[in-house]
Amino acid sequence: MNELVGERLSIITAKAQTTRHRIMGILNGEGFQMIFSDTPGIVKPVYKLHENMMRFVRTAITDADIILYVTDVVETRDKHEHFIDKLKKVRTPVIIAINKSDLSAPPALELLAGEWRLMLPEATVMTISALHKHNTKVLFDTLLGKLPEGPVYYPEDSLTDRPERFFVSEIIREKIFLNYKKEVPYSCEVVIDSFKEAEDIIRINAIINVLRDTQKGIVIGHKGESLKKTGTQARLDIEKFLGKRVYLGLQVKVVHDWRNNDKMLKRFGY
Repeated sequence: MNELVGERLSIITAKAQTTRHRIMGILNGEGFQMIFSDTPGIVKPVYKLHENMMRFVRTAITDADIILYVTDVVETRDKHEHFIDKLKKVRTPVIIAINKSDLSAPPALELLAGEWRLMLPEATVMTISALHKHNTKVLFDTLLGKLPEGPVYYPEDSLTDRPERFFVSEIIREKIFLNYKKEVPYSCEVVIDSFKEAEDIIRINAIINVLRDTQKGIVIGHKGESLKKTGTQARLDIEKFLGKRVYLGLQVKVVHDWRNNDKMLKRFGY
């Protein structure tokens, strides 16, 4: 979505389950408005958090005029068999985009594409590399050609349906995924506590919620060094995103079992 919309809206890391929310990217062009709905990846629910994430996926499929299923050359075809079975039953046009084509030789790519065509005969299957912009123009043209005509839903200067606060929290969460290992990133949720814009600076205070006291110590690090590193990286990206100087204050708070707490999930936007 970031490549097709031309803006960095969804956070990207090498870890699975980075995306937790449904994020819309709006692309306006001559005679068209294309609305992308980036959803969390498919997971088998373990926590109520996962159940709510999958609800975003189901809603997006119901709303969609086209389903763009992004896989890659590493992911096995049987990883989400139950979801593939759903795609076989939908009447909505389906496009399978096999990403990271730069990591595979052409014969292996064609073999992989053939396997997807056998599984989903009605789908359009193509290989792309979002990183190197290979076939992304072809993908865009295919999407545009399959979209039905309809009304314009958003003003022409709209880029997304999310507020700035949301993207600030996502940038912080991305740095947590990049800087911490194992379970820690999956145990964190970021909430923007205050967002005050002055003429020359935006003052932001954010709370990083974790599950356990031990995780709080890990996130803060020795003499606060880990938290400082995360905060500095996040602040630089937030300044690029907002186009203004930013003061960023980070606080770490323990909220036991927030991933299974309906009240906290609602507060966190799930």
